[in-house]
Amino acid sequence: MGTDGKASARLPSWLRAGREVSPDFRRVASCLDRHGLATVCVAARCPNRNRCWSSGTATFMILGQRCTRNCRFCAVEHSPPKAPEADEPARVARAVEELGLRYAVITSVTRDDLPDGGASQFSETVRQIRRRTVNTLIEVLVPDFHGNMRAAAAVLEAGPDVFAHNLETVRRLQAAVRPAADYERSLKVLATAAGLGGARVAVKSGIMVGLGETEEEVEETLRDLRATGCTMVTIGQYLQPRRECMPVRRFVDPETFQCYSQIARELGFRSVVSGPLVRSSFMAAEAFRLLGR
Repeated sequence: MGTDGKASARLPSWLRAGREVSPDFRRVASCLDRHGLATVCVAARCPNRNRCWSSGTATFMILGQRCTRNCRFCAVEHSPPKAPEADEPARVARAVEELGLRYAVITSVTRDDLPDGGASQFSETVRQIRRRTVNTLIEVLVPDFHGNMRAAAAVLEAGPDVFAHNLETVRRLQAAVRPAADYERSLKVLATAAGLGGARVAVKSGIMVGLGETEEEVEETLRDLRATGCTMVTIGQYLQPRRECMPVRRFVDPETFQCYSQIARELGFRSVVSGPLVRSSFMAAEAFRLLGR
């Protein structure tokens, strides 16, 4: 069921991502630079950046590159953030149009300093994309808005196709992994989205494994997510992005990820993406297609 190991241990063969760089990779990088946009691909040191950018996709990160929280799994900088940029939603929309994206993922740092947690920036970004590219599917990957359900509702009113919020880890490890967040609060955000979004919005979440959780806790977490009305889930291996972040406790093998996938499907998830290199936005368009819409 996986191999034990420290963050400094050599990665198993199944965790070695390719480093190929294609013309599409350079096209995406150039577009992002030209419009002054950030991506979680870079900020979070995602191992799939080459693969995703080479296929012409990227996950846009709005509201700056400084986070008000200091989660112990994350590589994003923790420091006082700058004020939101009013023209950022329009710049994202132009980039989506220029890249010809059929599926766009919008995420952000956590902005507990803002009254609405940044919900208005999410909403305006969705609206700007809709004005330019009516056929683009839009996924928003939002923070918990510190429990402000009106903020979550405002994002839903903008009309995303997928509303995502990551639970990240099992209940027992929440305080250690993301001390400023709350397990029940995250479940409430997802349940609110499922209730307000109805059939028109798919609700999605993601968890990491390899942080010290048990197999039973993974199943319990999947049950809790499914109970909110969540129909999409991603499961991936945690990899320590910085020395000061939590160490890896276990490298989970591909066979175990297949077991997790089977459990999730048996619980009623309609879209499951589970594997060592999976991240919450990895193969997002393909994950959406699994819903059969």
